[in-house]
Amino acid sequence: MASRRVMAHFSGGDVRLDAKDRFFLITMKIEPNKQHLIELAHYRMPFGKYKGKYLLYLPEAYLVWFQRQGFPEGKLGFMLRSMLEIKVNELEALLRTIQKDFPR
Repeated sequence: MASRRVMAHFSGGDVRLDAKDRFFLITMKIEPNKQHLIELAHYRMPFGKYKGKYLLYLPEAYLVWFQRQGFPEGKLGFMLRSMLEIKVNELEALLRTIQKDFPR
């Protein structure tokens, strides 16, 4: 079977698919948005029980509750969704470092 290469481009980087004998290799270049991470590290909850607290310090269970109920629309929903991913992947230390290195 002849080798076939497919290239695609998207906003997060390039994707390369190599097909040979029904085997696909997918490579992606993903770079985090530095400004987004700095903003996320300093974003505070605008309402409710945790009003004024950094999203970083919200309990994971609270973020999971939002996920089940449906994240709010707009920027807050995006930030809450992002923070849940940070917590699930145990990357809170990264945001704590950003808070120290990029104070507001």
